[in-house]
Amino acid sequence: MWLNGCANVYFWREISYKWKAYIIGEATTAGVSVTHLSQRRRLGQRGKPLGASLWAVQAVSPLLIPAYQRPRPVCSRPLWSADLFSSTTVPDEHENTTMSSSLERYRDNVTGSTSNQDFFDQTGLPPPHALSGPDDPYASTSHLSHQPTDSASRGSYISANMAPGYKDMDTGANYSGNSAWLEKQQASSRKSKFIVIGSLTLIVAAIVVGVVVGVEVSKSHHSSSSSTDLADSSGSSSGNSSSVVNQTNPNDPSTFEPDSRLKHSFYGLAYTPAGSQLPECGNSLDAVIEDIQLISQLTSRIRLYGSDCNQSALVLDAIERTKVNVSVYLGNYNVPTDGGVSYARQRDEMKSALETFGVDNVLGVTVGNEFMLNYLTANGGGDEPNGPIGNAGAELLIPNITDTRQMLASLNLPKTLPVGTADAGSFFNNEVLQQVDYGMSNVHPWFANVSIDQAAAWTASFFQETNVDDALTLPNKPQMFIAETGWPSNSSDVSNETNGPSNASAANLQIFLDTFVCQANANGTGYFYFEFFDETWKDIQFGGVEGWWGLFYANKTLKPITIPDCHID
Repeated sequence: MWLNGCANVYFWREISYKWKAYIIGEATTAGVSVTHLSQRRRLGQRGKPLGASLWAVQAVSPLLIPAYQRPRPVCSRPLWSADLFSSTTVPDEHENTTMSSSLERYRDNVTGSTSNQDFFDQTGLPPPHALSGPDDPYASTSHLSHQPTDSASRGSYISANMAPGYKDMDTGANYSGNSAWLEKQQASSRKSKFIVIGSLTLIVAAIVVGVVVGVEVSKSHHSSSSSTDLADSSGSSSGNSSSVVNQTNPNDPSTFEPDSRLKHSFYGLAYTPAGSQLPECGNSLDAVIEDIQLISQLTSRIRLYGSDCNQSALVLDAIERTKVNVSVYLGNYNVPTDGGVSYARQRDEMKSALETFGVDNVLGVTVGNEFMLNYLTANGGGDEPNGPIGNAGAELLIPNITDTRQMLASLNLPKTLPVGTADAGSFFNNEVLQQVDYGMSNVHPWFANVSIDQAAAWTASFFQETNVDDALTLPNKPQMFIAETGWPSNSSDVSNETNGPSNASAANLQIFLDTFVCQANANGTGYFYFEFFDETWKDIQFGGVEGWWGLFYANKTLKPITIPDCHID
């Protein structure tokens, strides 16, 4: 901020000594330093309350000094207000470099990609401010040295025609002839002092109020800015139902307006409603309705992973209310280490949902998700799902499958629901597969370190040779699906932004969509694309690419991709 007009060096030097410590002390007491405000101002955030307070001191204080007591001006150009406060830190270029490098890792490294550019591009930062210093010629007072200092010399400045009373003022002569004038001037001086003291008191109060209010406003803007940045890059967990999908009748979810960018081209989608993790359980019917409105424009099938937090009932309820052609594979995400507690809890929630909403929109029930992979990993079984350790894990999973069949039979449903299991592609146990009607295989070229140009072909080949062909050798010949496949659009850290040959990016996500979806449809492959939208909780808990697999961001904004156009029922 500039000081308008010609600054008074003597005055400002005095003011800076008197008020510098107070102002900085008040700012520090309020929880923010002058340096911090300066740095925040560099980053495009609000840091002006303190500046406003300093402006008040700079602009008002000169008016409080009687004109005849003010030193002569010694400059002819504005000065930086920051010159007066040596505690203000000058931002250096290293900070800009650090910020640039930290933001750079979020950029899409694939040539020509546009993924997330709107979310992670940095804005230009101003160069460091050049503050005036002791070498500033405009801060020097040496040009005043020619003025005389002794009374004799000063005499040459007094006019010979001046009245004697005025002429003898510097010599200590009798001023009796001018005593009335002197008393009046002394009274005026005392009055001016009272005015100055009172005015300074008011200024101090104004500064305190300005700093406190300014700090609070600055904090508010900082919080708002952080929240906005986060929503842009990863979205909110619940989305924004008022802006993502439009309804002609706000009270009827079935009247939603289609999005021309969405194509009904996916065999199925992997889906978990936001906020469906214990213990928070922050999901809601309104959010799930909006999800189903979008999902129904992409596919007729979804698979759930579990039943915690009432998600089975919420999804079935949303399908009924939106009146869409979507059916669901319900899930029970049991774990091998809790003695069956998680299984029983989810079984009961699933049972309640089926009793309430029936089975018209239910395709089957999946028991377990990577149960065998987790058991082998925890018990040193390596990658041998059909070895002794793998068979021990199967002995834990099969009773859950059998119990699920019994639960479904007890409901006397109008149709028999198939029961299956889902696992990592290479970790199916044959004893488990012989107890199910279908298997769902997670097949991820990303984690197999396959390049993007080979990803779709590798997925089809692996699934056929490892899962379909093996299942056909079993007596019950369970139907096999791809439970998960896809490509991440981003990574939350540099170490995981590449699988070796290819990057996590929206550009590569587009390549996988273009080379897999329509081809799989044409081949009759049953698959559930992974996944509908990014899951923020995964990014928080696991980092890397785990939270970035969706077609949509977590706030249900479509990523910078084009959905393939090859309709499938």
